Amino acid sequence: MKSIILARVSTKEQEEGHSISAQKQRLLDYCKKNNLQVIKIFEIIESSTLGERKKFNDMISFVKSYKGKIAIVADAVNRIQRSFKESIVLDELRKKEKIEIHFLRESMVLNENSKSFEILMWDFATMGAKSYVLNLSDDVKRSIEYKIRNGEWITKAPVGYLNSIDDITSKKTVIIDKERAYLVKKAFELYSTGNYPIRQITRILKKDGLTNNTIINKPLTNSQIHKMLQNPFYFGYMRIKGNLYPHKYEPVIDEYLFNKCQQIRNNWHKKPFKYASKPFVFRGLIKCDYCDCSITTDRKKNMYNYLYCTKYKGNCKGERVKEEVLLDQVKELLKNLIIPEEILIDLKERLQKSQEAKKIYHKESIENLRKEYDKIQNRLDNLLNMRLDQRITQSEYDKKAYELKQSQYDLDLKLKQHTEADEKFGITVNYLLNLASRAYELFESSKIEQKRQLINFLLSNLRLKGKTLLYEVNKPFDAILNANRCSDWLPE
Repeated sequence: MKSIILARVSTKEQEEGHSISAQKQRLLDYCKKNNLQVIKIFEIIESSTLGERKKFNDMISFVKSYKGKIAIVADAVNRIQRSFKESIVLDELRKKEKIEIHFLRESMVLNENSKSFEILMWDFATMGAKSYVLNLSDDVKRSIEYKIRNGEWITKAPVGYLNSIDDITSKKTVIIDKERAYLVKKAFELYSTGNYPIRQITRILKKDGLTNNTIINKPLTNSQIHKMLQNPFYFGYMRIKGNLYPHKYEPVIDEYLFNKCQQIRNNWHKKPFKYASKPFVFRGLIKCDYCDCSITTDRKKNMYNYLYCTKYKGNCKGERVKEEVLLDQVKELLKNLIIPEEILIDLKERLQKSQEAKKIYHKESIENLRKEYDKIQNRLDNLLNMRLDQRITQSEYDKKAYELKQSQYDLDLKLKQHTEADEKFGITVNYLLNLASRAYELFESSKIEQKRQLINFLLSNLRLKGKTLLYEVNKPFDAILNANRCSDWLPE
């Protein structure tokens, strides 16, 4: 059979570490041993987490245009895939008998005759690969971490500030908006008295001319004023993912005024009933199949939970339905989410091979990062010697040493991310296997919040039609259900 080889590394540094060459040689040896004639080799140097996969798409185009069946040979699942999106493309070609996929390290060959448990194994390996690469996200995380550490805002400036370019450094910065900042301060001052509700402040600021810092320049709405009065950016702190970090820009108000406003806000909200905090299993998870409005839940007689359409867009055919009715439908699904014991044993053995493939990749990545770190340390030592010998000035030393130490810091972040990704990969695979064999049992014994997490993990696009819960089963669990509809997990 004709074949193509795909060898991929994530970075230029890995390419220089001969990771591509090592992959190619392994795959060429494999093809020779298995009588596969190599007609093309795709060498891909691209991140598994960022951007469009141009070279991957080029490979798919080549396969589609080739007359006849062709084998795609790769070192491991994570060398080809980073998500189930690629699975859909590859699986379509597999079913049409256009390709046969060989994963060397997993000892897995997929073609049109593959059994359901082999497709399931592929799905599990893909989810493991997806988990691993998503937890890396090295370039983006590193850039954001660096900006936060330096007190830099990473997105559009809030009202009262403007995004700008520093005249000296030519870098992006944030400056006070002199046309709006004093009105923002006025909003805080008014609210801090406790005599002005949000609606009244909105009217006052609209009359004074406060608008959004957008092209349209519309007046601020009640909700925008409400959010503004809770934004710590105005007294010197950035709120990012629930955490506060000091920023380096000029504040509009002081911390005392901000805290005073928060006290007033909390007093306003002491009595109202926070409906969204009620512990309902399906809260915020379901849409009405008739009108696409949200399905909400309320409690009657402090005993029974009922779900019904909000009918925000007008009246529809939606019905009130007991929560237990929908829970029973979920439980019935989970009862069928069982992998036969003999298949589960085989699956664990195959996933162990996938784990070994991931370990080799992890080890190679760590070694390359440590080599790069040591190179920088040598350059720092040489730089210090040059300064001690007075071959460079103090300012020259400080500038270069800062750059090198920053590079070391970035490498430290990468090492940490690879370690965390390594740990989370193991957690993901173990959780998947546990869930695939004990889904019903886990759901029955779980508390409400855990039930919500399980539903979110297993199902998507939940809709309520009459008293029937409609849904899509997420991968790889859909493969388990499909296989259970067949006898003895026969080929699809």
